[in-house]
Amino acid sequence: MKAHDGIYIDGAWRPAAGQDVIEVVNPADEQVIGAVPAGTALDVDTAVRAARAALPGWAATPPAERAARLAALRDVLAARKDEIAETVTAELGSPLPFSQAVHAAVPIAVAGSYAELAASYVFEEKVGNSTVLQEPVGVVGAITPWNYPLHQVVAKVAPALAAGCTVVLKPAEDTPLVAQLFAEAVHEAGVPAGVFNLVTGLGPVAGQALAEHPGVDLVSFTGSTAVGRQIGAIAGAAIKKVALELGGKSANVILPGADLARAVNVGVANVMSNSGQTCSAWTRMLVHRDRYDEAVALAAAAAAKYADRIGPLVNAGQQQRVRGYIEQGVAEGARLVAGGPEAPRERGYWVSPTVFADVTPDMTIAQEEIFGPVLSILRYEDEEDALRIANGTVYGLAGAVWAAEEAEAVAFARRMETGQVDINGGRFNPLAPFGGYKQSGVGRELGTHGLAEYLQTKSLQF
Repeated sequence: MKAHDGIYIDGAWRPAAGQDVIEVVNPADEQVIGAVPAGTALDVDTAVRAARAALPGWAATPPAERAARLAALRDVLAARKDEIAETVTAELGSPLPFSQAVHAAVPIAVAGSYAELAASYVFEEKVGNSTVLQEPVGVVGAITPWNYPLHQVVAKVAPALAAGCTVVLKPAEDTPLVAQLFAEAVHEAGVPAGVFNLVTGLGPVAGQALAEHPGVDLVSFTGSTAVGRQIGAIAGAAIKKVALELGGKSANVILPGADLARAVNVGVANVMSNSGQTCSAWTRMLVHRDRYDEAVALAAAAAAKYADRIGPLVNAGQQQRVRGYIEQGVAEGARLVAGGPEAPRERGYWVSPTVFADVTPDMTIAQEEIFGPVLSILRYEDEEDALRIANGTVYGLAGAVWAAEEAEAVAFARRMETGQVDINGGRFNPLAPFGGYKQSGVGRELGTHGLAEYLQTKSLQF
Protein backbone atom coordinates (compact mmCIF):
# COMPACT_ATOMS: atom_id res chain seq x y z
CA MET A 1 0.00 0.00 0.00
CA LYS A 2 1.09 3.56 -0.62
CA ALA A 3 2.39 5.27 2.52
CA HIS A 4 3.96 8.68 3.06
CA ASP A 5 7.22 8.72 5.00
CA GLY A 6 6.39 12.14 6.40
CA ILE A 7 3.63 14.03 8.19
CA TYR A 8 1.34 16.67 6.67
CA ILE A 9 1.82 20.11 8.23
CA ASP A 10 1.10 23.58 6.87
CA GLY A 11 0.10 22.30 3.46
CA ALA A 12 3.09 20.05 2.80
CA TRP A 13 4.51 16.62 3.59
CA ARG A 14 7.61 16.93 5.73
CA PRO A 15 9.87 14.59 7.72
CA ALA A 16 8.92 13.84 11.29
CA ALA A 17 11.24 14.96 14.08
CA GLY A 18 12.19 11.39 15.01
CA GLN A 19 13.23 8.32 13.07
CA ASP A 20 10.79 5.82 14.57
CA VAL A 21 8.05 4.36 12.39
CA ILE A 22 4.81 2.45 12.94
CA GLU A 23 4.36 -0.64 10.81
CA VAL A 24 0.89 -1.19 9.39
CA VAL A 25 -0.22 -4.82 9.39
CA ASN A 26 -2.98 -6.48 7.37
CA PRO A 27 -4.98 -8.27 10.08
CA ALA A 28 -6.24 -10.91 7.65
CA ASP A 29 -2.80 -12.45 7.09
CA GLU A 30 -0.46 -10.58 9.48
CA GLN A 31 1.63 -9.17 6.62
CA VAL A 32 3.24 -5.72 6.91
CA ILE A 33 1.75 -3.50 4.21
CA GLY A 34 3.36 -0.16 5.02
CA ALA A 35 4.89 2.11 7.62
CA VAL A 36 4.23 5.68 8.76
CA PRO A 37 6.18 8.07 10.99
CA ALA A 38 5.77 7.78 14.74
CA GLY A 39 5.20 11.45 15.39
CA THR A 40 6.55 13.08 18.55
CA ALA A 41 5.47 15.87 20.85
CA LEU A 42 7.69 18.19 18.79
CA ASP A 43 5.77 17.24 15.63
CA VAL A 44 2.48 17.93 17.42
CA ASP A 45 3.76 21.33 18.55
CA THR A 46 4.77 22.20 14.98
CA ALA A 47 1.35 21.17 13.70
CA VAL A 48 -0.53 23.13 16.37
CA ARG A 49 1.54 26.23 15.64
CA ALA A 50 0.66 25.91 11.95
CA ALA A 51 -3.02 25.52 12.83
CA ARG A 52 -2.94 28.58 15.09
CA ALA A 53 -1.27 30.67 12.41
CA ALA A 54 -3.92 29.64 9.87
CA LEU A 55 -6.85 30.18 12.24
CA PRO A 56 -7.53 33.92 11.77
CA GLY A 57 -7.65 33.64 8.00
CA TRP A 58 -9.83 30.53 7.92
CA ALA A 59 -12.19 31.83 10.62
CA ALA A 60 -12.67 35.00 8.59
CA THR A 61 -13.31 33.09 5.37
CA PRO A 62 -16.96 33.47 4.35
CA PRO A 63 -19.06 30.38 5.08
CA ALA A 64 -19.86 30.03 1.39
CA GLU A 65 -16.17 29.64 0.58
CA ARG A 66 -15.68 27.15 3.41
CA ALA A 67 -18.65 25.25 1.97
CA ALA A 68 -17.03 25.27 -1.46
CA ARG A 69 -13.82 23.72 -0.07
CA LEU A 70 -15.85 21.02 1.68
CA ALA A 71 -17.79 20.31 -1.50
CA ALA A 72 -14.49 19.97 -3.33
CA LEU A 73 -13.26 17.61 -0.61
CA ARG A 74 -16.40 15.50 -1.01
CA ASP A 75 -15.81 15.31 -4.75
CA VAL A 76 -12.17 14.27 -4.35
CA LEU A 77 -13.12 11.57 -1.88
CA ALA A 78 -15.85 10.35 -4.24
CA ALA A 79 -13.37 10.15 -7.11
CA ARG A 80 -11.07 8.04 -4.92
CA LYS A 81 -13.75 5.86 -3.33
CA ASP A 82 -12.30 2.62 -4.71
CA GLU A 83 -8.86 3.47 -3.34
CA ILE A 84 -10.41 4.35 0.01
CA ALA A 85 -12.23 1.01 0.20
CA GLU A 86 -9.15 -0.97 -0.79
CA THR A 87 -7.02 0.87 1.76
CA VAL A 88 -9.45 0.27 4.63
CA THR A 89 -9.76 -3.40 3.65
CA ALA A 90 -5.98 -3.77 3.72
CA GLU A 91 -5.33 -2.09 7.08
CA LEU A 92 -8.55 -2.91 8.98
CA GLY A 93 -9.44 -6.26 7.43
CA SER A 94 -12.98 -5.24 6.50
CA PRO A 95 -14.43 -7.25 3.58
CA LEU A 96 -14.25 -5.16 0.43
CA PRO A 97 -18.03 -4.90 -0.15
CA PHE A 98 -18.48 -3.53 3.38
CA SER A 99 -15.57 -1.13 2.88
CA GLN A 100 -17.18 0.14 -0.30
CA ALA A 101 -20.69 0.47 1.14
CA VAL A 102 -19.76 1.88 4.55
CA HIS A 103 -16.12 2.85 5.04
CA ALA A 104 -16.01 4.78 1.73
CA ALA A 105 -19.60 5.80 1.01
CA VAL A 106 -20.63 7.08 4.45
CA PRO A 107 -17.72 9.56 4.88
CA ILE A 108 -18.41 10.93 1.41
CA ALA A 109 -22.05 11.52 2.36
CA VAL A 110 -21.05 13.14 5.66
CA ALA A 111 -18.57 15.46 3.92
CA GLY A 112 -21.33 16.46 1.54
CA SER A 113 -23.75 17.13 4.39
CA TYR A 114 -21.31 19.59 5.96
CA ALA A 115 -20.72 21.33 2.65
CA GLU A 116 -24.44 22.03 2.61
CA LEU A 117 -24.61 22.98 6.30
CA ALA A 118 -21.69 25.39 6.02
CA ALA A 119 -23.61 27.23 3.32
CA SER A 120 -26.97 27.29 5.12
CA TYR A 121 -26.16 27.45 8.84
CA VAL A 122 -27.20 30.63 10.68
CA PHE A 123 -23.96 31.93 12.16
CA GLU A 124 -25.52 35.27 13.16
CA GLU A 125 -29.01 36.17 14.36
CA LYS A 126 -30.93 38.95 16.08
CA VAL A 127 -32.35 38.20 19.53
CA GLY A 128 -34.18 41.23 20.90
CA ASN A 129 -31.65 44.06 21.18
CA SER A 130 -28.72 41.63 20.74
CA THR A 131 -26.87 40.15 17.81
CA VAL A 132 -25.83 36.60 18.64
CA LEU A 133 -22.76 35.27 16.85
CA GLN A 134 -21.62 31.68 16.41
CA GLU A 135 -17.84 31.72 16.11
CA PRO A 136 -15.26 28.96 15.69
CA VAL A 137 -13.94 27.59 18.96
CA GLY A 138 -10.36 27.68 17.62
CA VAL A 139 -7.78 24.94 17.04
CA VAL A 140 -9.18 21.43 17.25
CA GLY A 141 -7.18 18.40 18.27
CA ALA A 142 -8.93 15.41 16.67
CA ILE A 143 -8.00 11.93 17.87
CA THR A 144 -9.72 9.17 15.90
CA PRO A 145 -10.16 5.39 16.29
CA TRP A 146 -9.35 2.49 14.00
CA ASN A 147 -12.77 0.86 13.68
CA TYR A 148 -14.27 3.38 11.22
CA PRO A 149 -11.03 5.10 10.26
CA LEU A 150 -12.24 7.50 7.57
CA HIS A 151 -15.78 8.07 8.83
CA GLN A 152 -14.53 9.21 12.23
CA VAL A 153 -11.98 11.52 10.61
CA VAL A 154 -14.62 13.15 8.41
CA ALA A 155 -17.14 13.32 11.27
CA LYS A 156 -14.68 15.53 13.17
CA VAL A 157 -12.74 17.40 10.49
CA ALA A 158 -15.66 18.34 8.23
CA PRO A 159 -17.76 20.13 10.90
CA ALA A 160 -14.65 21.74 12.35
CA LEU A 161 -13.75 23.21 8.96
CA ALA A 162 -17.36 24.22 8.35
CA ALA A 163 -17.33 26.11 11.66
CA GLY A 164 -14.12 27.96 10.75
CA CYS A 165 -11.81 25.98 13.02
CA THR A 166 -8.40 24.64 12.09
CA VAL A 167 -7.44 21.06 12.87
CA VAL A 168 -4.60 18.79 13.92
CA LEU A 169 -5.52 15.14 13.36
CA LYS A 170 -3.91 12.20 15.17
CA PRO A 171 -5.37 9.03 13.62
CA ALA A 172 -5.29 5.56 15.15
CA GLU A 173 -1.94 3.85 14.72
CA ASP A 174 -3.53 0.66 13.36
CA THR A 175 -5.21 2.43 10.42
CA PRO A 176 -3.15 5.49 9.44
CA LEU A 177 -3.01 4.91 5.69
CA VAL A 178 -6.54 6.08 4.94
CA ALA A 179 -5.84 9.18 7.06
CA GLN A 180 -2.88 9.93 4.80
CA LEU A 181 -5.18 9.49 1.82
CA PHE A 182 -7.58 11.96 3.44
CA ALA A 183 -4.76 14.50 3.83
CA GLU A 184 -4.04 14.15 0.13
CA ALA A 185 -7.71 14.80 -0.59
CA VAL A 186 -7.74 17.91 1.62
CA HIS A 187 -4.72 19.23 -0.26
CA GLU A 188 -6.29 18.49 -3.65
CA ALA A 189 -9.53 20.18 -2.57
CA GLY A 190 -7.67 23.46 -2.09
CA VAL A 191 -8.03 23.84 1.67
CA PRO A 192 -5.49 26.52 2.66
CA ALA A 193 -2.17 25.54 4.21
CA GLY A 194 -2.29 25.05 7.97
CA VAL A 195 -6.05 24.67 8.16
CA PHE A 196 -5.70 20.87 8.30
CA ASN A 197 -2.64 19.05 9.64
CA LEU A 198 -1.90 15.35 10.14
CA VAL A 199 0.49 13.81 12.66
CA THR A 200 0.61 10.02 12.74
CA GLY A 201 1.87 8.48 15.96
CA LEU A 202 1.15 6.48 19.08
CA GLY A 203 -1.66 7.49 21.42
CA PRO A 204 0.44 7.81 24.59
CA VAL A 205 2.94 10.00 22.73
CA ALA A 206 1.35 12.05 19.93
CA GLY A 207 -2.21 11.70 21.20
CA GLN A 208 -1.37 12.80 24.71
CA ALA A 209 0.79 15.67 23.46
CA LEU A 210 -2.13 16.88 21.33
CA ALA A 211 -4.62 16.67 24.21
CA GLU A 212 -2.25 18.51 26.56
CA HIS A 213 -1.09 21.21 24.12
CA PRO A 214 -2.02 24.69 25.37
CA GLY A 215 -2.58 25.82 21.77
CA VAL A 216 -5.48 23.39 21.32
CA ASP A 217 -8.90 24.83 22.19
CA LEU A 218 -11.02 21.70 21.80
CA VAL A 219 -10.14 18.01 21.94
CA SER A 220 -12.47 15.71 20.02
CA PHE A 221 -11.81 12.06 20.85
CA THR A 222 -13.45 8.80 19.86
CA GLY A 223 -12.30 5.63 21.57
CA SER A 224 -12.42 3.75 24.83
CA THR A 225 -14.06 5.10 27.95
CA ALA A 226 -10.80 4.59 29.88
CA VAL A 227 -8.83 6.86 27.54
CA GLY A 228 -11.78 9.26 27.38
CA ARG A 229 -11.52 9.72 31.15
CA GLN A 230 -7.84 10.64 30.81
CA ILE A 231 -8.53 13.15 28.05
CA GLY A 232 -11.44 14.59 29.99
CA ALA A 233 -9.19 15.09 33.00
CA ILE A 234 -6.53 16.79 30.85
CA ALA A 235 -9.12 19.08 29.27
CA GLY A 236 -10.71 19.85 32.61
CA ALA A 237 -7.40 20.91 34.11
CA ALA A 238 -6.83 23.27 31.19
CA ILE A 239 -10.48 24.46 31.05
CA LYS A 240 -10.74 23.56 27.38
CA LYS A 241 -13.69 22.15 25.48
CA VAL A 242 -13.92 18.43 24.97
CA ALA A 243 -16.10 16.14 22.87
CA LEU A 244 -15.97 12.43 23.72
CA GLU A 245 -17.60 9.55 21.85
CA LEU A 246 -16.82 6.48 23.94
CA GLY A 247 -17.97 2.93 24.60
CA GLY A 248 -21.34 1.27 24.34
CA LYS A 249 -23.31 -1.80 25.38
CA SER A 250 -26.48 -1.17 23.45
CA ALA A 251 -29.73 -3.06 23.96
CA ASN A 252 -31.86 -4.49 21.15
CA VAL A 253 -35.28 -4.80 22.81
CA ILE A 254 -37.78 -7.08 21.08
CA LEU A 255 -41.21 -6.43 22.58
CA PRO A 256 -44.00 -9.05 22.53
CA GLY A 257 -45.84 -9.01 19.22
CA ALA A 258 -42.86 -7.76 17.21
CA ASP A 259 -41.75 -9.52 14.02
CA LEU A 260 -39.34 -11.82 15.86
CA ALA A 261 -37.57 -13.28 12.84
CA ARG A 262 -36.83 -9.88 11.34
CA ALA A 263 -35.78 -8.37 14.67
CA VAL A 264 -33.39 -11.24 15.39
CA ASN A 265 -31.89 -11.36 11.92
CA VAL A 266 -31.34 -7.60 11.75
CA GLY A 267 -30.00 -7.66 15.31
CA VAL A 268 -27.44 -10.36 14.51
CA ALA A 269 -26.39 -8.52 11.35
CA ASN A 270 -25.91 -5.35 13.40
CA VAL A 271 -23.61 -7.11 15.88
CA MET A 272 -21.56 -8.89 13.19
CA SER A 273 -21.16 -5.74 11.09
CA ASN A 274 -17.52 -4.60 10.94
CA SER A 275 -16.64 -7.83 12.81
CA GLY A 276 -18.38 -6.47 15.88
CA GLN A 277 -15.97 -3.56 16.11
CA THR A 278 -18.70 -0.95 16.39
CA CYS A 279 -19.27 1.08 19.55
CA SER A 280 -22.99 1.39 18.85
CA ALA A 281 -23.56 -2.33 18.13
CA TRP A 282 -26.67 -3.88 19.71
CA THR A 283 -24.68 -6.45 21.64
CA ARG A 284 -27.49 -7.27 24.11
CA MET A 285 -30.65 -8.80 22.64
CA LEU A 286 -33.59 -8.67 25.07
CA VAL A 287 -36.39 -11.14 24.38
CA HIS A 288 -39.60 -11.92 26.32
CA ARG A 289 -39.46 -15.26 28.12
CA ASP A 290 -42.36 -16.69 26.05
CA ARG A 291 -40.36 -16.48 22.79
CA TYR A 292 -36.86 -16.71 24.19
CA ASP A 293 -36.00 -20.20 22.95
CA GLU A 294 -37.27 -19.36 19.47
CA ALA A 295 -35.13 -16.24 19.37
CA VAL A 296 -32.03 -18.15 20.49
CA ALA A 297 -32.49 -20.71 17.70
CA LEU A 298 -32.98 -17.96 15.11
CA ALA A 299 -29.90 -16.06 16.32
CA ALA A 300 -27.69 -19.15 16.29
CA ALA A 301 -28.73 -19.97 12.73
CA ALA A 302 -28.23 -16.36 11.60
CA ALA A 303 -24.78 -16.11 13.21
CA ALA A 304 -23.60 -19.28 11.45
CA LYS A 305 -24.12 -17.54 8.10
CA TYR A 306 -21.53 -14.90 9.01
CA ALA A 307 -18.62 -17.31 9.47
CA ASP A 308 -17.34 -16.54 5.96
CA ARG A 309 -18.75 -13.00 5.71
CA ILE A 310 -16.95 -11.05 8.42
CA GLY A 311 -13.33 -10.02 8.48
CA PRO A 312 -10.71 -10.40 11.21
CA LEU A 313 -10.28 -8.17 14.22
CA VAL A 314 -7.83 -5.32 13.87
CA ASN A 315 -4.83 -6.73 15.76
CA ALA A 316 -3.58 -9.58 17.94
CA GLY A 317 -4.37 -7.73 21.17
CA GLN A 318 -7.97 -7.19 20.13
CA GLN A 319 -8.29 -10.85 19.14
CA GLN A 320 -6.93 -11.98 22.49
CA ARG A 321 -9.21 -9.58 24.35
CA VAL A 322 -12.37 -10.78 22.60
CA ARG A 323 -11.47 -14.45 22.99
CA GLY A 324 -10.90 -13.75 26.70
CA TYR A 325 -14.41 -12.33 27.03
CA ILE A 326 -15.87 -15.40 25.34
CA GLU A 327 -14.01 -17.66 27.76
CA GLN A 328 -15.24 -15.55 30.67
CA GLY A 329 -18.82 -15.81 29.45
CA VAL A 330 -18.57 -19.59 29.48
CA ALA A 331 -16.93 -19.55 32.92
CA GLU A 332 -19.76 -17.40 34.34
CA GLY A 333 -22.42 -19.81 33.13
CA ALA A 334 -23.63 -18.42 29.81
CA ARG A 335 -24.46 -21.01 27.16
CA LEU A 336 -22.65 -20.95 23.82
CA VAL A 337 -25.04 -21.54 20.94
CA ALA A 338 -22.74 -20.35 18.14
CA GLY A 339 -19.02 -19.76 17.79
CA GLY A 340 -16.59 -19.87 20.67
CA PRO A 341 -13.09 -18.78 21.69
CA GLU A 342 -11.15 -20.99 19.28
CA ALA A 343 -9.51 -19.12 16.40
CA PRO A 344 -11.11 -20.30 13.13
CA ARG A 345 -7.92 -19.75 11.07
CA GLU A 346 -4.24 -20.26 11.70
CA ARG A 347 -3.11 -16.84 10.42
CA GLY A 348 -4.78 -13.53 10.95
CA TYR A 349 -6.72 -12.13 13.88
CA TRP A 350 -9.98 -14.01 13.37
CA VAL A 351 -12.77 -14.68 15.86
CA SER A 352 -15.84 -16.77 15.09
CA PRO A 353 -19.30 -15.15 15.14
CA THR A 354 -20.43 -15.98 18.67
CA VAL A 355 -23.84 -16.06 20.36
CA PHE A 356 -24.50 -16.61 24.06
CA ALA A 357 -27.85 -17.67 25.56
CA ASP A 358 -28.89 -17.77 29.21
CA VAL A 359 -27.07 -14.50 29.85
CA THR A 360 -28.04 -12.65 33.01
CA PRO A 361 -27.73 -8.87 33.40
CA ASP A 362 -24.95 -9.11 35.97
CA MET A 363 -22.59 -11.18 33.81
CA THR A 364 -19.43 -9.54 32.52
CA ILE A 365 -20.41 -10.14 28.91
CA ALA A 366 -23.67 -8.27 29.57
CA GLN A 367 -21.98 -5.29 31.21
CA GLU A 368 -18.65 -4.66 29.49
CA GLU A 369 -17.94 -3.65 25.92
CA ILE A 370 -16.39 -6.62 24.10
CA PHE A 371 -15.85 -4.98 20.69
CA GLY A 372 -16.04 -8.17 18.70
CA PRO A 373 -18.64 -10.39 16.97
CA VAL A 374 -20.27 -11.51 20.22
CA LEU A 375 -24.01 -11.33 20.99
CA SER A 376 -25.59 -11.89 24.40
CA ILE A 377 -29.29 -12.86 24.54
CA LEU A 378 -31.14 -12.02 27.74
CA ARG A 379 -34.71 -12.89 28.73
CA TYR A 380 -37.11 -10.50 30.43
CA GLU A 381 -40.42 -10.92 32.26
CA ASP A 382 -42.32 -7.78 31.24
CA GLU A 383 -41.67 -4.33 29.77
CA GLU A 384 -40.56 -2.83 33.08
CA ASP A 385 -38.05 -5.65 33.47
CA ALA A 386 -36.86 -5.06 29.91
CA LEU A 387 -36.40 -1.36 30.59
CA ARG A 388 -34.47 -2.08 33.78
CA ILE A 389 -32.12 -4.41 31.91
CA ALA A 390 -31.74 -2.06 28.93
CA ASN A 391 -30.78 0.85 31.20
CA GLY A 392 -28.74 -1.31 33.55
CA THR A 393 -25.22 -0.55 32.32
CA VAL A 394 -22.86 2.42 32.63
CA TYR A 395 -23.22 3.02 28.90
CA GLY A 396 -25.90 4.72 26.82
CA LEU A 397 -24.82 5.12 23.20
CA ALA A 398 -27.42 3.45 20.99
CA GLY A 399 -30.12 0.80 20.91
CA ALA A 400 -33.13 -0.58 19.11
CA VAL A 401 -36.77 -1.35 19.85
CA TRP A 402 -39.06 -3.65 17.89
CA ALA A 403 -42.83 -3.76 18.40
CA ALA A 404 -46.00 -4.63 16.51
CA GLU A 405 -47.02 -0.97 16.61
CA GLU A 406 -44.61 1.90 16.03
CA ALA A 407 -46.18 3.95 18.83
CA GLU A 408 -45.46 1.16 21.30
CA ALA A 409 -41.81 1.06 20.26
CA VAL A 410 -41.49 4.84 20.46
CA ALA A 411 -43.02 4.93 23.94
CA PHE A 412 -40.44 2.40 25.14
CA ALA A 413 -37.57 4.17 23.35
CA ARG A 414 -38.42 7.46 25.07
CA ARG A 415 -37.60 5.81 28.41
CA MET A 416 -34.27 4.35 27.32
CA GLU A 417 -31.17 6.11 28.66
CA THR A 418 -29.30 6.25 25.39
CA GLY A 419 -28.38 8.72 22.69
CA GLN A 420 -29.85 7.03 19.62
CA VAL A 421 -32.56 4.39 19.17
CA ASP A 422 -33.62 2.67 15.94
CA ILE A 423 -37.35 1.93 15.76
CA ASN A 424 -38.33 -1.26 13.93
CA GLY A 425 -35.13 -1.22 11.89
CA GLY A 426 -34.94 2.50 11.20
CA ARG A 427 -32.28 3.49 8.64
CA PHE A 428 -29.03 5.30 9.43
CA ASN A 429 -29.38 9.06 9.06
CA PRO A 430 -26.13 11.03 8.55
CA LEU A 431 -27.90 14.23 9.64
CA ALA A 432 -29.13 12.86 12.98
CA PRO A 433 -27.00 13.58 16.07
CA PHE A 434 -24.89 10.68 17.31
CA GLY A 435 -23.47 10.44 20.81
CA GLY A 436 -24.05 8.99 24.23
CA TYR A 437 -25.55 9.24 27.68
CA LYS A 438 -23.66 8.33 30.86
CA GLN A 439 -20.17 6.90 30.26
CA SER A 440 -20.71 6.72 26.51
CA GLY A 441 -19.49 10.26 26.14
CA VAL A 442 -20.03 13.99 26.01
CA GLY A 443 -21.24 15.90 22.97
CA ARG A 444 -22.67 14.90 19.59
CA GLU A 445 -21.45 14.24 16.07
CA LEU A 446 -23.16 14.60 12.67
CA GLY A 447 -25.66 17.15 11.43
CA THR A 448 -26.26 20.55 13.01
CA HIS A 449 -25.57 19.20 16.49
CA GLY A 450 -22.15 18.02 15.34
CA LEU A 451 -21.40 21.44 13.86
CA ALA A 452 -22.43 23.16 17.08
CA GLU A 453 -19.68 21.32 18.99
CA TYR A 454 -17.09 23.42 17.14
CA LEU A 455 -18.75 26.78 17.76
CA GLN A 456 -18.84 29.20 20.67
CA THR A 457 -21.42 31.89 21.25
CA LYS A 458 -20.96 35.65 21.55
CA SER A 459 -23.69 38.23 22.02
CA LEU A 460 -23.51 41.91 21.10
CA GLN A 461 -25.99 44.23 22.84
CA PHE A 462 -27.30 47.41 21.17
